[in-house]
Amino acid sequence: MGTLYRRGTRAMSELVVAHAAESLTQHELKMFLRLFHRSALASKSDLLFIFPSKTAAFNSAILEENDSFFNLLTRYKSSNGSRSTASFDVTQFTKLSKKEKESGEPIWGRRIRSNSTGDGEVYSTRLSYGSVVGFDMDELDPENSLSGFLDHVPLSLRRWACYPMLLGRVRRNFKHVMLVDVKEFLVLGDPLGRVRSQSPESVLVKGVNQSTQGKHGKKNSDKTQPTRQKSVHSGVLMGGSRGIRRLSNVMLTDIVRASMQHKKKNSVGESGLFNQLVGNDFVLKDVNLIVSTESVPEVSSSSKTASQIFTKNYSLIRRGNTNSDVNSLLMKHLCSFAIDSAVYTECQ
Repeated sequence: MGTLYRRGTRAMSELVVAHAAESLTQHELKMFLRLFHRSALASKSDLLFIFPSKTAAFNSAILEENDSFFNLLTRYKSSNGSRSTASFDVTQFTKLSKKEKESGEPIWGRRIRSNSTGDGEVYSTRLSYGSVVGFDMDELDPENSLSGFLDHVPLSLRRWACYPMLLGRVRRNFKHVMLVDVKEFLVLGDPLGRVRSQSPESVLVKGVNQSTQGKHGKKNSDKTQPTRQKSVHSGVLMGGSRGIRRLSNVMLTDIVRASMQHKKKNSVGESGLFNQLVGNDFVLKDVNLIVSTESVPEVSSSSKTASQIFTKNYSLIRRGNTNSDVNSLLMKHLCSFAIDSAVYTECQ
């Protein structure tokens, strides 16, 4: 079940669940992976993709980026260049640990038997990175459980039917979970750092800038009350595994309830439902909801330079409406580094 693209070095305590929109392109997927591999999360978490259909179309892209990741890891590890001139911080992938306290094996794939007796050095420096796996929706939601309520079930809604099975199965393996839209968001740093000190029931949701609410939510017509024009984005949320699982279950129930109340079966909007849910303290009484006052910064083709994006130490950014231009901008930045330019064919 599922596709294992890369087996990690050890069991991770954090999980990034990245869902792919129907319109996701291979270029957008590659850029998400390239930046994720540079983030601190890559050394701390497993990455799990949810695709709307069979994953064959994206297999080659993911495997290619895994090869590039290992290539960068090897080249930067053997390089004597200073970190100030590098785009890839290899130190975050090396861990000094006691052998007898080495974390268990990854939960994905077959167990690897070791003949090690534990003799020798007490401490060892080992590479640390997570697994990369992929599922299509028919594996996680085989009966398309929302099809009885909606004529057409878009990925934005069906993904909520996939989470109960997925998160239920791994609930004892991961302490923190992040749900993220691959097409719209890019991970640059360590977003989960905001929730690690919170309770297991905590869930952090992010705001949406006013300029983008025509796309993601209903815009308030009263311009004298800008605070009411703020909405949250359903494409990214993070928190304790218990809180994420509870919120996902309630969201799925709300989708079913809303579809039964509407005469037109395709009139259920995910963004509106999610914002209503976030505002309902009673329904989410078992979730410690944290609504961030900061919106996720958006990068567009009008940005001056990609280097400014990275120097601001953003942990998470949104792509603008012109993804191809944004991808070119970010790729131009990566190609400015000698090692990276030797790894990626687009730079050559």
